[in-house]
Amino acid sequence: MSNNDTLFARAQKSTPGGVNSPVRAFRSVGGTPRFITRAAGPHFWDADGKRYIDYIGSWGPAIVGHAHPDVVQAVQAAATNGLSFGAPTEGEILMAEEICKLVPSIEQVRLVSSGTEAAMSALRLARGATGRDMVIKFEGCYHGHADSMLVKAGSGLLTFGNPTSSGVPADFAKHTMVLDYNDSAQLEDVFGKMGDQIAAVIVEPVAGNMNLLRATPEFLQTMRRLCTAHGAILMFDEVMSGFRVALGGAQSLYGIQPDMTVLGKVIGGGLPVAAFGGRADLMKHLAPLGPVYQAGTLSGNPVAVAAGMTTLKIIQQPGFYERLGVQTRKLVDGLATAAHEAGEAFCADAVGGMFGIYFTATLPENYAQMMACDKERFNRFFHAMLDAGVYLAPSAFEAGFVSAMHDDAVIDETVVAARGAFARLNG
Repeated sequence: MSNNDTLFARAQKSTPGGVNSPVRAFRSVGGTPRFITRAAGPHFWDADGKRYIDYIGSWGPAIVGHAHPDVVQAVQAAATNGLSFGAPTEGEILMAEEICKLVPSIEQVRLVSSGTEAAMSALRLARGATGRDMVIKFEGCYHGHADSMLVKAGSGLLTFGNPTSSGVPADFAKHTMVLDYNDSAQLEDVFGKMGDQIAAVIVEPVAGNMNLLRATPEFLQTMRRLCTAHGAILMFDEVMSGFRVALGGAQSLYGIQPDMTVLGKVIGGGLPVAAFGGRADLMKHLAPLGPVYQAGTLSGNPVAVAAGMTTLKIIQQPGFYERLGVQTRKLVDGLATAAHEAGEAFCADAVGGMFGIYFTATLPENYAQMMACDKERFNRFFHAMLDAGVYLAPSAFEAGFVSAMHDDAVIDETVVAARGAFARLNG
């Protein structure tokens, strides 16, 4: 029995499913999860000492690579002064100023500790500021595990969402309507019928939780126009795409300014930092200035902020995103070429440092098309790559991430592994 097997058996006795976040359990792909002992650059090592090329990057934060010396040094320096104070620090101001500088749509920002907390708080603020209850989200987009966001589409166009998790009251889900991603006509129809009831529309402009899916420019432009016309809040959930696809996030690529933005992952540099922000006239509704309450003991934690600020400085170095984009594109093109050489129905896409791979002939544009991809074929490919020392997301419906440390040698090694994996699929 491997050390990973031993640790997994042990973990299941004290932790539900043996993991502290569900996708880590490998339930989607089968097999035993790898327990990681250390990481450096583009690699990490499991409990058996096996090295993997890492393409999850802590699900996005490790954009500068694991254990970057500047980030580690910043964390060590901050820790020597104390781990948490429960009182303001200058570091929080610096982080807020940096985010406002880099994302022009954000005039003021509130720091929190997780993406779920940020999205939940932002939606509460949108409801409080508009005096409305209804929120629109899109099938396949994930905005954390707050009750009102754990919903799936209703049975008809104007039917509110149904809970997707036990423990979520139907009364919570009824205030969330779930529409189809990239369907502008459906969005027009709903706003035409009940636009004056809608508090907010929340969307991943580059979706990363049903694998990688790009919103079409028309879809986001329609959203912006309708929200403006009906007084609803347009909210971009850029927990994944923020500082991942471009320095100014997906909104800078599309040239669309949301009213509010939810951020996470990269801004913590691997430690728990997230944020929500937007127009100052909206943020003034937040306590202690206004009646919308939000609080957090560890919000703006000095050690976490030090890691995030250092990461934000590194990614502003000249040419950082150009190089990251080139390497990510080199990866997906290499994987696609290897698949086509093997006669595989396969395609791939990338935006900045995010990528998606799909066992289907054409790029999916919505949740239904994504669900039609060959999940079992992906699972076999995943394990073949894992055996070859390449760690992809353990689910056919999660995006992948490339770091600045994934150089040509690492990409080439990955493509060679893929050729072998595709050959195993057809062997």
